[in-house]
Amino acid sequence: MHTAAEADQPIGERELSRLRWRCRRGLLENDLFIERFFARHESGLTVRQAQALGVLMDLSDNDLLDQLLRRKSPEGPLAEPEVLQVLELLRNARSTD
Repeated sequence: MHTAAEADQPIGERELSRLRWRCRRGLLENDLFIERFFARHESGLTVRQAQALGVLMDLSDNDLLDQLLRRKSPEGPLAEPEVLQVLELLRNARSTD
């Protein structure tokens, strides 16, 4: 577990590389959201945001896509503020090309 100050620090290159690998998905639609997210936000991604992204990556591909397309409302661990913030960044990455 990280302290609050550590959680707001940028993640390192090694952690970023691991996170990118973990975010590879089976559905092209999810990959498009994720690739655009990384293109816009990877240079400033914090430890806290990386952890939140990990929560989203625990979802099945179809459940993740439902969240990204707002077909379902976030519940449980998905309703945590950090996860909601990253989910919005993912959603907005799609619409701002």
